[in-house]
Amino acid sequence: MAYKTLATFISDPDSVAPALEASVALARREDAHLDVCCLGVDHTQPGHFYAGAPAMIYQETLDRAREEAEELEAEVRKRLGREDIRWGVETAVVQLGGLSSLVGLRARFSDLVIQPKPYEKGRPTDAEAIVEAALFDGQAPVLIVPEAGIGDTLGQRITVAWNQSDEALSAVRRALPLLVAAEHVDIVIIDPPAQGPERSDPGGLLTQMLTRHGVRAEVSVLARTMPKISEILQRHVREHGSDMLVMGAYGHSRFREAILGGATRNMLELAETPVFMAH
Repeated sequence: MAYKTLATFISDPDSVAPALEASVALARREDAHLDVCCLGVDHTQPGHFYAGAPAMIYQETLDRAREEAEELEAEVRKRLGREDIRWGVETAVVQLGGLSSLVGLRARFSDLVIQPKPYEKGRPTDAEAIVEAALFDGQAPVLIVPEAGIGDTLGQRITVAWNQSDEALSAVRRALPLLVAAEHVDIVIIDPPAQGPERSDPGGLLTQMLTRHGVRAEVSVLARTMPKISEILQRHVREHGSDMLVMGAYGHSRFREAILGGATRNMLELAETPVFMAH
């Protein structure tokens, strides 16, 4: 499998640069087609108005969202017009409640969705909704790009967060083209359970599978020395010079992670390097 269709969804003028620059770089490297969807999101909902509110109120909010989408489209077309990659741009106007279905439909036919960190300061609430829609409704892998971008060495040294979950295995399978091309892959296991199918050889079966694909992988078993799994992973990534982290997304429910926190949400908040996620 190769990444031949890349997609990114832009709803915020401040998030155009990091996601778009990363998308252009990956499209060129993978010889892929880049689809950019500029979204005008109407954050008002019909329930926010009293019954009988005039139709002009609804029309005004939709017109404002359409103008925002068209402004984003003009900026994106100007930027991509200088590139030698294959690309396409479209606009869509949607209410916040319909964002998941719209993003999910378009993400479903993409090999990889590229989005900026959803929890950066000043990022709108729909940034998180777009990431979740791509993962859940679109069943697509998502590459989360920090403000610093992806750099020139993306995918040379990759850390894989492994906990034997279905989500982690899905992320590994979706990231296989990157893992095969990497110079070094470090499979990180934090505090493995004393009981379980891999208790005698943590990460052994995954390493065997990847090795048969030609992946140069090794296993690192770490103790849980910090309160949050995401903090341990981020420290390991930093100390070992990894330029990307691969991990499963939302092993717990999204509601639970939104209220109580979780490895996915915490990593999206802390990430200093690109994070490849799949559910």
